[in-house]
Amino acid sequence: MSRSARSPLLLAGLLATAGAAHFAAPRVFDAIVPRALPGTPRTWTYASGAAELALAAGLALPRTRPLAARAATAFFVGVFPANVKMAADWRHRPAPQKAVAYGRLPLQIPLVLWAHGVARNARGQA
Repeated sequence: MSRSARSPLLLAGLLATAGAAHFAAPRVFDAIVPRALPGTPRTWTYASGAAELALAAGLALPRTRPLAARAATAFFVGVFPANVKMAADWRHRPAPQKAVAYGRLPLQIPLVLWAHGVARNARGQA
């Protein structure tokens, strides 16, 4: 299997793992839900976990891959405010935790670009 053929499956695996983590350890994710969002943090935690699992499934199937990859691109942009909130909330924590929180911010860029690349490649194969 070529590298470009593995890429959507690796992204699907990352999203599936993250989605499952939202259900396995929801308190961690509840804490980074921006307060401005309506409803409870747990609702947003479960909704984003379910979205990640759905995106993973969509990326795994060639027929739904183009749409799922475009949706994943938007999803990665959309969850950026949670990463900003985490960085702000963790600014006074010990250095290792602060590094994780701040490290998540620039990590969104390669995730957005990865999903966008999968979408671009999937369109070419459709």
